Amino acid sequence: MSGTHKAVILARGLGTRMRADSPGSSLKADQASVADTGVKAMIPIGRPFIDYVLSSLADSGFTDVCLVVGPEHAKIRSHYGKEARPTRISIDFAEQVKPLGTADAVMAAEKFAAGDTFVVLNSDNYYPPPVLARLRPMSEPAVIGFAQSALMELGNVAADRVTRFGALDIGEDGYLRRILAKPDESMARRGGEIYASMNCWLFDSGIFRACREVAPSPRGELELPRAVQLAIDRHGMKMKVIEVRSPVLDLSSRSDIAVVEERLRDVPVSL
Repeated sequence: MSGTHKAVILARGLGTRMRADSPGSSLKADQASVADTGVKAMIPIGRPFIDYVLSSLADSGFTDVCLVVGPEHAKIRSHYGKEARPTRISIDFAEQVKPLGTADAVMAAEKFAAGDTFVVLNSDNYYPPPVLARLRPMSEPAVIGFAQSALMELGNVAADRVTRFGALDIGEDGYLRRILAKPDESMARRGGEIYASMNCWLFDSGIFRACREVAPSPRGELELPRAVQLAIDRHGMKMKVIEVRSPVLDLSSRSDIAVVEERLRDVPVSL
């Protein structure tokens, strides 16, 4: 099969913001029950949210998916083992024993990758199929750079939280130089569009070395963006930035649920 066909979905997060109360949010009983657990992937949006993520991957031509989960995530395993057996994609599981961070979560999927290129994405973001399809034919590491203005205008990311996502410092050759916590002064002076990372990557096996070497962040986590920066600076990895103007539906907190549910109402799901 030509192109990348493997995808890793990071579903191990603790869902701290999802477990917290959100002012003005009004959830259905089943949504509130799952939100209390923090397992955002299983928030019911007519069906578990992660069904939409998997369907988008299948629509984009991916055939093999690995869900990185924790030992306590029996509900996710049961859902795809008994209740919703996919026919368009195969699903494997990798266990991240402790929630040590996203770089550690990627390492959990090393056996699944088996030396092939693979896509990594979040379990609490819905990426449209045309965006994911941009990664499939790539033969080198790449990241989707989402225009911040589109995240606000077309998606559900408010202006006061768009800066939560790292700003990409892109060289004139189109390759990633740095991932910044927020746009620096030089980027602001240049004006123009700022592109953000929404954790939608294509990696080769070189990322595992960087994930093993990366030091904990000030938050005490082994973070994937820091591992990517290490791979660029220490190991000479070149990462192409694919700039897109596209929405992402972000399911971070309880206040997002109703908006995401409305936006996905007419989106067909086929697993």
